[in-house]
Amino acid sequence: MSEKRLRDAIDTLKESGVRITPQRHAVLEYLLNAMTHPTADDIYKALEGKFPNMSVATVYNNLRVLKEIGLVRELTYGDSSSRFDCNTSDHYHIICNDCGKIVDFHYPTLEEVESLAEQVAGFDISHHRLELYGICEDCKSVEAQQH
Repeated sequence: MSEKRLRDAIDTLKESGVRITPQRHAVLEYLLNAMTHPTADDIYKALEGKFPNMSVATVYNNLRVLKEIGLVRELTYGDSSSRFDCNTSDHYHIICNDCGKIVDFHYPTLEEVESLAEQVAGFDISHHRLELYGICEDCKSVEAQQH
């Protein structure tokens, strides 16, 4: 992770009037470094050694603040655990059917589809989400070894 991204994110917090507590800083830094899309519980487990008095509720509260400011995106996929993504640019996700791993997939945004949907259905489209599902390389390797 670039230090610039962290500094920019901290500047955004300051400009929003949000206090930068050590826990908030740690949650933000963890998310910026995460190559996965962690759950709040993943973040809690990763940081509990450094912050033994921090609760899961503290992690959720910090994620809520980061989400409200626009530094984090919450990803929900029908199960009970939200995942969080610091990449707030327009992009899509590929999800493994076996292990649940989520990988970013960059593809030109589907603005034409939104525009056509508005014309056809009469909706004012606010956003869309494209998800691709399959089996990741790690799970394919495990399957190949089992056969």
